[in-house]
Amino acid sequence: MNLASSLKHPVFRHIGQVADAMGREVYVVGGYVRDIFLDRPSVDIDFVTVGSGIELATAVAESLGRAKHLAVYASYGTAQVRHGDLELEFVGARRESYSRESRNPIVEDGTLEDDQNRRDFTINAMAICLNEGRFGELVDPFGGVADIEARIIRTPLDPDITFSDDPLRMMRAIRFATQLGFRIHPETLEAISRNSGRIEIITKERINDELSKIIRSPRPSVGFKLLDRTGLLDRIFPALAKLKGVEIQDGKGHKDNFNHTLQVLDNVAAKSDNEWLRWATLLHDIGKPATKRYDNRLGWTFHNHNYVGEKMIPGIFRQMKLPMNEKMKYVAKIVGLHMRPQSVGESGVSDSGVRRLITDAGPDLEDLMTLAEADITSKNPAKVRRQLDGFTRLRERMAQINDADELRNWKNPVNGNELMEHFGLPAGRWIQGIKKAVKEAVMEGTIPYDHDAAWTYALSIADNYIGKEE
Repeated sequence: MNLASSLKHPVFRHIGQVADAMGREVYVVGGYVRDIFLDRPSVDIDFVTVGSGIELATAVAESLGRAKHLAVYASYGTAQVRHGDLELEFVGARRESYSRESRNPIVEDGTLEDDQNRRDFTINAMAICLNEGRFGELVDPFGGVADIEARIIRTPLDPDITFSDDPLRMMRAIRFATQLGFRIHPETLEAISRNSGRIEIITKERINDELSKIIRSPRPSVGFKLLDRTGLLDRIFPALAKLKGVEIQDGKGHKDNFNHTLQVLDNVAAKSDNEWLRWATLLHDIGKPATKRYDNRLGWTFHNHNYVGEKMIPGIFRQMKLPMNEKMKYVAKIVGLHMRPQSVGESGVSDSGVRRLITDAGPDLEDLMTLAEADITSKNPAKVRRQLDGFTRLRERMAQINDADELRNWKNPVNGNELMEHFGLPAGRWIQGIKKAVKEAVMEGTIPYDHDAAWTYALSIADNYIGKEE
């Protein structure tokens, strides 16, 4: 098969000419070739040469007049050239061998065949020659094109060896299946299950990178079901795995919270590209195992699972080495608030409830509403209609609240320093008491959300708090 017409960018011919002048074979390989057949755009392009990849990259950079954009990674034997919007990665063809304790291979110079043998999947093991005499010629020793057409993820060699050598490839197989809508070949899938314990040698950071790509996929549930099926989920995400299963008592069972979570995650993914909202969705019911109780009258309950879940988020992020910054705080906040829209809607949409919701959610209100609406997975049509009607009324009332825009950026109009200066008193719990009372008055609509009204109100109630501390 000749793919010359697919290599329209002049840089491909140029690299082939540079390699010809050096007497080198050069091929474009990996994901870029795969994406040609999938008709997906890509600006990251990998090249393999038989010989030194760094030498070829240096020659290409100099010939392009872009030597200042050359980055050399000598310890890895690779080099990168930036050319406009393109990132061109060069490596020498190599063969690899592994020790049992590490995914870092022992690398030796090799042939193109050796290099293709070391690739993770058949769809990533194709190469296109760029040398003048063979420009556009496809080298596909493992049937990558056929597997793309059949929408299959399969290893080029023995999957047990492939996954034992580099266990991260198990995560990559599941990630590609999720991203591309492919299925994993049965033998490859069974090998993942057999080798799932090998994932222990992979760093949390590398695992999280694959998890994030699964979460950003069109239907993330596909990936998490595969992680569960292969035994990887229990090893890499035990807190999520605890959501699995249904317990029955007195003939009453609760829903499977794992399957429910994945359904909600797909619902959110259909509406929002926000990765951290998707993380919050994945974790929104994480507190349910700890709060599950059986009540003879009510059946199964999960009281305050949202608040328990919120408190669990920092520990989960720390354990999984996810970012301990504003992203973590955002996820915890959404988890803690995810029941609020439903409770406000069911309570008849009072103005005070709406104001509190707007204030507590702040700029994340729309994300919260997206999760709340996606969380409706009941098979009871009447219940679904009732909940959707409640959210419709809630949205209508939020739009009608005069100070809604200001409340999203809530800041108490009464300042603690102002109170201390006025009363000539040191800081104490009395300040928080007054400020809390002011907020409550604003929420109830007793006073408008402005400084003068709040200050007048604060002075009128101050005696209830000053000097009353224990």
